[in-house]
Amino acid sequence: MAEGYLVLVVGPSGAGKDSLLDGARAALSGDPRFVFARREITRPADSGGEDHIAVSRPDFEQRRDGGLYALSWDAHDLGYGIPKSVEGDLAAGRIVIANVSRGVLEEARGKYGRVAIVSISVSPEILAARLRARGRETEAQIEGRLARAAAFKVTGPDVIDIRNDGDLAESVAAFVAALRGLV
Repeated sequence: MAEGYLVLVVGPSGAGKDSLLDGARAALSGDPRFVFARREITRPADSGGEDHIAVSRPDFEQRRDGGLYALSWDAHDLGYGIPKSVEGDLAAGRIVIANVSRGVLEEARGKYGRVAIVSISVSPEILAARLRARGRETEAQIEGRLARAAAFKVTGPDVIDIRNDGDLAESVAAFVAALRGLV
């Protein structure tokens, strides 16, 4: 179906996905071949975190049921959607980069012709420190996130692994190089 590439970024909470996406967006801002999908999320726009389009739960469900999302999922009591408009970018041969749940990877692999998955990983010690520094979760929630992260493994010939333990600039450079390698 698509001539472009759909690049799906996955990794545990605290792995630095947003930081890597922000860095790559800045590095590739002048290159029209790259499009960073803006997610629709059922949380207020001013709630912090990524720049997203806020939608109510009823609107999200109506949009999802109406086929207005290329991909959608629920996580942590929130609904997330990648607008179907990204399919126009794919058809035009662009590389569309989206932060998604690993739960939609098989759907995306079956639905889109050219998919690359960027799996972001980080050591358990650094992940724990990052989660604690955020101050958003209780210690029990952090332990749960660490357990899920330990079980987090994405495999396949379309997977690009990026380790985000060290210098952020180095990790962003590796991410950007991987994206440019798809052109």
